Amino acid sequence: MTRPQPSSALSNLKVLDLTRVRAGPTCCRVLADFGADVIKIEAPPGVDPNEGMSGTRHGFDMQNLHRNKRSLTLNLKTPDGLAVFMKLVETADIVVENFRPDVKDRMGIGYEALKAVNPRIILASISGFGQDGPYRTRAGFDQVAQGMGGLMAITGHPGEGPMRAGIAVADSAAGLYAATGILVALAERERSGEGQWVHTSLLQAQIAMCDFQAAVYTVDGKVPPQNGNDHPNATPMGVVPTKDGHINVAVGGEGQWKAFCRAIARTDLASHPDFLSAPKRFANRPKLREILEAIFRTEVSAVWLDRLEAEGVPAGPIYRMDEVFADPQVQHLEMAVPINHHARGDIRLIAQPVVLSRTPAGIATPIAEAGEHTDEILREAGFDQAAIAKLKTDKIV
Repeated sequence: MTRPQPSSALSNLKVLDLTRVRAGPTCCRVLADFGADVIKIEAPPGVDPNEGMSGTRHGFDMQNLHRNKRSLTLNLKTPDGLAVFMKLVETADIVVENFRPDVKDRMGIGYEALKAVNPRIILASISGFGQDGPYRTRAGFDQVAQGMGGLMAITGHPGEGPMRAGIAVADSAAGLYAATGILVALAERERSGEGQWVHTSLLQAQIAMCDFQAAVYTVDGKVPPQNGNDHPNATPMGVVPTKDGHINVAVGGEGQWKAFCRAIARTDLASHPDFLSAPKRFANRPKLREILEAIFRTEVSAVWLDRLEAEGVPAGPIYRMDEVFADPQVQHLEMAVPINHHARGDIRLIAQPVVLSRTPAGIATPIAEAGEHTDEILREAGFDQAAIAKLKTDKIV
């Protein structure tokens, strides 16, 4: 049977996906959406003590994370199950896992073991805190990484205590960094002919995502504070209340400041001694904020957005999620991709946000049922029907 292809970009690659929850599946989703044959390896029912930790199979999260993958059930805790896995490794390009660092070596599927079977294999490992060091065996979760990576201390309003971000920043970033590392390793393999071990962690990814806020400390020695909805270094750049809600404004340079003053019909502010330069505006931010809030509360958001757009001032609405997908630009970008699932019917999943002109990503199949492709994958690996039947009898698959 011909497998539906979401893209031809990575269709020459076979990926063994041992991941669960979010960071690892995010990495594998990138590869799957660009056409790699991603085989999601799952424990048979009753084998995994944390079964169900990723949510219900037909739920929104699993649907979105595990599209475009085939499913194989396999008990890796048995010698026969490990032997089947190593047989698959022989012809695979990539293995992705997000166990605690000590687990894969205890299971016998660390990089050196995989490399002995297939020197071209790329192992991508995602952990909570790194593959070595004092925290290597700790279990990692996104909110813990947000706290340890500095994000929660700079998020929220001043004086109100730490605040988590509304999305799984560390998980998602770690998955994307791992995918980037895999693609770098694949490019290098074209030259050397050898695979390598790629690894990242939630903690590393979260610190990297803090970017300029982290560099404020490492370069200048300053600890960045909470700024609420205001930009930490520029003003007016942040949220302003309107007559019927809130909008974002982002005034960058002096030209935009003057255009902003025209848009709000307060050209006198452009020449006010307290606001003549970006440093002065920042130093007098409380005073400027008070003036602007009074002005913006006089009209509804749509009026202000039209006026700011007319003057070329960056601004935008602040949407609820239903409003996001109703926006004409979002619809034009096709960020919600329709797919049919046998149990859920017609649903929409979130598209990849990067566009390739010749080999774009796609969503060809919804999440597979557990073990849906077990026989097919084993036959491809060289197991005959009798061998497959015995594996089933022995509860290996």
